[in-house]
Amino acid sequence: MPLLKGRERVENAREKIGDMIKILRKNYLKSRTALKFETPLQILVATILSAQCTDEKVNQITPSLFQKYPEAKDFAQADQKKLEEEIRPTGFFRNKARSIINASKMIAEDFNGKVPDSMEKLITLPGVARKTANIVLSSAFKKAEGIAVDTHVRRLAQRLGLSKEKDPDKIEKDLLSIVPKKDWLDFNYMLVNHGRKICQARKPQCPECVIRHLCPSAKDFYPDIQTIKGKKT
Repeated sequence: MPLLKGRERVENAREKIGDMIKILRKNYLKSRTALKFETPLQILVATILSAQCTDEKVNQITPSLFQKYPEAKDFAQADQKKLEEEIRPTGFFRNKARSIINASKMIAEDFNGKVPDSMEKLITLPGVARKTANIVLSSAFKKAEGIAVDTHVRRLAQRLGLSKEKDPDKIEKDLLSIVPKKDWLDFNYMLVNHGRKICQARKPQCPECVIRHLCPSAKDFYPDIQTIKGKKT
C-alpha cells in the first residue's frame, strides 16, 4: 500500500498519531536513550560516536574515554591520532575525532566549558546537526525543540505513513506538524525502541506489533495479516 500523499496523508496521520503515541508509551514505559552518560558533554560525545555504530559498542568505549577526558578542555587538548585509536571501533573514527575535538574547543572557548542548552547554539558546534542536538537537548536538559530523526525514526516514519520524505530535516518537519509538542521529548525514543524490538529494517515483526492496526505498511509485509485492533493472526 503506497504512503498517502499531500493533505490526505497529513490528515490521516493527525487522526491516528494520538492513539499511536498512547499505545507506544504504554508498551515502552522507560523510553530514553540507550547511550550511557552523566553529563551533557558525555551525551554529546556519545551521540557523535553513535553515528553508523550501535549504542552497545559506544557504551563499551565511553567509560574509559570519559574518565580520561572529563571536561571539554580535555577533549579540546586531545591528540587527534590517540583519540582516533581510542574510538576506532565506532567507525568513521577520523571524522568523529575531529568533530569531538573541534566541538570541545568551541565549547571551552565560546561557552565557558559548558555544553549549550539551545538548538540555535548547539548546531553551531562542529559535527553537530539537528539530530545530535535534539538528543542532547532531550537527554541532558529535558528540552524539546524538535524530534531527533535517526535511522529508526526515518524508517518508522515512512512505514507508519507519518512522512513520505527521505531527508531527515524534512521528516522532522513533518513529524513536528503532527506530533503534539508535549510528546516531542519521548517520541524519538519510543520509535527507536519499537524499531529495535519489532519494526526492524529487514523483516518487521508485524504479527507482534501493537500498532499494526494503525500502520499502512503492515499488509505490504504480511498480506494476510489481520490489522483490526485486538485481532491476532
